[in-house]
Amino acid sequence: MKLTCRYFARNDYNAMLKSMQAFTDTRNEDTNDELWLTEHNPVFTLGRAGKEEHILNAGNIPVVRSDRGGQVTYHGPGQLIGYMLFDLKRLNLGVKRFVAKTEQVLINFLSDNHIQGVRRDGAPGVYVDEAKIAALGLRIRRHRAYHGFSLNVNMDLAPFSRINPCGYANLSVTDLQTLGLNHTFGSASDTLCAQIQHIFGYTGLLIDEHAVITNDRTQGT
Repeated sequence: MKLTCRYFARNDYNAMLKSMQAFTDTRNEDTNDELWLTEHNPVFTLGRAGKEEHILNAGNIPVVRSDRGGQVTYHGPGQLIGYMLFDLKRLNLGVKRFVAKTEQVLINFLSDNHIQGVRRDGAPGVYVDEAKIAALGLRIRRHRAYHGFSLNVNMDLAPFSRINPCGYANLSVTDLQTLGLNHTFGSASDTLCAQIQHIFGYTGLLIDEHAVITNDRTQGT
């Protein structure tokens, strides 16, 4: 069972969302699971049950209603997004174990960089000294997952002050740069691909460093 990791240039959230949905709708039992790694242009996204009251002042940043779980979050340049297009039935995983394994990937990533990341009960994601550094938001359709996680690498954190991140007022947010780590998109992506292969038990890893979005789904170049 192999995992395909695809690296995308920065793009708009809506285009990637449509591509994820198309991939999930058209995959079959033999389709490799895929991890899509990307950055987005600035956007606030609301989950299916997200409350607009958690958007305090969107300003000139667009707001998009998504089909993932969770409340509101911010995506922007310098934040690494990992979209996990995984067949949970084939992996023999329930949703809780899938979330726990995803959080463990991020905790291991931080530990390898000598930073202690922790979970919070009832608040999925990973935290460092009470500040959130990674968020999770998922959708499961017919045992197949899409959406995934975001890891703050080297970004402008100011837009988080315009929302209640993940529905929590006054939640502190941090990134790797603030913690003294100088990761790039590429170096963080490489490490996360390897961690996910290990934690989820994939036997092989295929890398597409120049993936592109098409009108109906993604394809490698």
